[in-house]
Amino acid sequence: MNVLYSADQIAARVTELGAEITEHYHGIDEPIVLVGVLRGSYVFMADLARHIPRPLEVDFLSASSYGDATVSSGEVKLKTDLREDIAGRHVLVVEDIVDTGHTLAKLRAVLMERNPASLKFVSLLDKPSRRENSERADWLGFTIDDLFVVGYGLDAAGLDRNLPYVGVKSFD
Repeated sequence: MNVLYSADQIAARVTELGAEITEHYHGIDEPIVLVGVLRGSYVFMADLARHIPRPLEVDFLSASSYGDATVSSGEVKLKTDLREDIAGRHVLVVEDIVDTGHTLAKLRAVLMERNPASLKFVSLLDKPSRRENSERADWLGFTIDDLFVVGYGLDAAGLDRNLPYVGVKSFD
């Protein structure tokens, strides 16, 4: 497997993202609600949370357009919903990768109906060459070409999430 971003590169970028996000929410006294999109964001979200030195609450939801496939079906399914009400709350959704933009669009629509005080998105990876709409995250870790990547939470049919780096998966 070819390493695209090493554990050290990821750690450095997550530290920078934490600082940028902390600055953005400066002056807001109430806790920010971090919403992890399962399962791919769990590693990134845990590391990112440790770099945002302010009150945070954590919740999760599950959305998928891939299943076990290697390309998006284009149909986004919400599999697990939030446990807490986000009305009037500042919400930061943590994604592993923005690809076609369909999942981000679906989540934005669903969550905005719940009247948060603000709704922002952060994604570890962005693949703009695959975008099928105008959606984008507010903060991005890295922009990548149209590659199938695994590691640091991202998977290939459920495997490789535990790799400490982001690598390009070969299917030879």
